[in-house]
Amino acid sequence: MPRFSLAQVKEETYKAKDAWWTVFLVDPLAGRLVVWTANRTEITPNQLTLGAGVLGLLSAVSFAMPAVGVGAGWAWLLAGALLFHLSFVLDCMDGKIARLKGTGSVFGGWVDFVFDRIRFFACVMALLIGQWVVTGDVAYLIAAPVVVFFDLLRYLNGSQVAKTRRAMRRALAELVGDTEELRVDAAKGLGRVSPEDDEMDEASAAPAPPVRRSRYARARDFLLRHRVRPHLFSGIEYEMFLCVVAPVTVLVSLFTPLDGLILPVAAFSVLALLFFEVVLVLRLWREARRFESRRRYLLDAGMTPLRNRGGQS
Repeated sequence: MPRFSLAQVKEETYKAKDAWWTVFLVDPLAGRLVVWTANRTEITPNQLTLGAGVLGLLSAVSFAMPAVGVGAGWAWLLAGALLFHLSFVLDCMDGKIARLKGTGSVFGGWVDFVFDRIRFFACVMALLIGQWVVTGDVAYLIAAPVVVFFDLLRYLNGSQVAKTRRAMRRALAELVGDTEELRVDAAKGLGRVSPEDDEMDEASAAPAPPVRRSRYARARDFLLRHRVRPHLFSGIEYEMFLCVVAPVTVLVSLFTPLDGLILPVAAFSVLALLFFEVVLVLRLWREARRFESRRRYLLDAGMTPLRNRGGQS
């Protein structure tokens, strides 16, 4: 069995850009666990995915326990938050093991995605409905479908943004005859591409020389140097704020008259997610305008798509 080092794990499995929650709160633990798991066990990515699902289920059960009235409610909420975070750590490990050992599969990617969605839905519903039962505050009951709706909206929007960007790239590649770009784009289409990372404009380029650069450009370059993508509140942060940060705020009840800050954290999460989704759409709109301009220029210059050229398919 080959021996894997932490440096190798970082080189071969860490993303060039990732969510700040993953970079700072997950990868430092997941990377070291991957080294141990890859070197000392035969655990497969699918087994890790199953383990993440089990921890996610236990997290949902913990969030629901205060409604049953067994034990201290705050302790169950803390346990649920910890289990959810550990479930996400395992969820990150399965992909790293797959890339490191080359043992991933297309079906495994589907299973991973479906388990992610089930875990979040079960946990956030158990948390909010459980708190409604405990407190009688109907706001929790209203918040439950709202946060699930925005998670679904985020997913649908992200999927469509990535699809639109691929279509624009493909159209330009066909016009200029870039068969390599077409091949790469076809390969990308087989995987799950994050719209926060899949950019057509200068945001995905390497940092340029700092000549009278805007504050945003300087901040973006600082984040990219630390592997943090500028899209600061993506689906990962949304899930973690709702299922980790929100239940942890129950600690406030131990020192103040407040029961916790679950609803304020939920409201903040929805607003933050909505803000960055709007930014994502505005960026896509800007890219689409540049695409149309360049496409018209190429067509006016007499370029034709590869599929319309004689003797080529």
